Amino acid sequence: MTVQFAELGYEVKSADYFQCERHEMLPFIPVDCRRVLDVGCAEGAFGESLKRLRGIEVWGVEPFHSAAEMAKSKLDWVVEGVFGPELALPEGTFDCILFNDVLEHLPAPEAALRYARSLLSPEGVVVASIPNIRSFPTIWQLMFHARWEYQDSGILDRTHLRFFTKSSIVGMFEREGFALESIAGINAYLGTPQPSKRLWTAYKLANAFLAGRIGDMKFLQFAVVAKPTIMVKVPGTC
Repeated sequence: MTVQFAELGYEVKSADYFQCERHEMLPFIPVDCRRVLDVGCAEGAFGESLKRLRGIEVWGVEPFHSAAEMAKSKLDWVVEGVFGPELALPEGTFDCILFNDVLEHLPAPEAALRYARSLLSPEGVVVASIPNIRSFPTIWQLMFHARWEYQDSGILDRTHLRFFTKSSIVGMFEREGFALESIAGINAYLGTPQPSKRLWTAYKLANAFLAGRIGDMKFLQFAVVAKPTIMVKVPGTC
């Protein structure tokens, strides 16, 4: 499976790609959380922050061997592989399952959410950050320059297999039996470097005129906290 990921362009990722700490996601982890599963934990930077700041037990899942080896020195337990029932993770164990910019890399993110439901403790939640394809810079490039150019990172990361808007995020979670406790825009676009500050000002005026109906376009990502409405067992798990 690692070879398949490499074929999608992961082999050219910079070292920083696997080392991001994602401090903006810390407030979304429940205050009473005791055990977290970080799916796509990379080198374990975020989980290490959770352990240091909150004293939380952190498990990780990571498909890339070199990143998984680094994470093992930082987290309580790391499983190397692609997230799915074949990993045989313990059911009903985790107070929070975390997908920090992971679901968009998966060919079937719905299946990942389905499996996650079986691993959550009775009061457990899924926390996810997901890029917003409707963000203003992306739409600006598409509408005014007819550009849809893949990049090494960001919203048009060449390794993204799925693209989401706020409404499609909500729909996916609801279809998979989750109730959203919150969905919040994060990493707001501030008008630099592209498009121009003048155009960004025009967007803000248009959003005000439209009573906030395009307000979601200012966010590069959304942070989701979701709780299963019904706990289910995934076929093929123990």
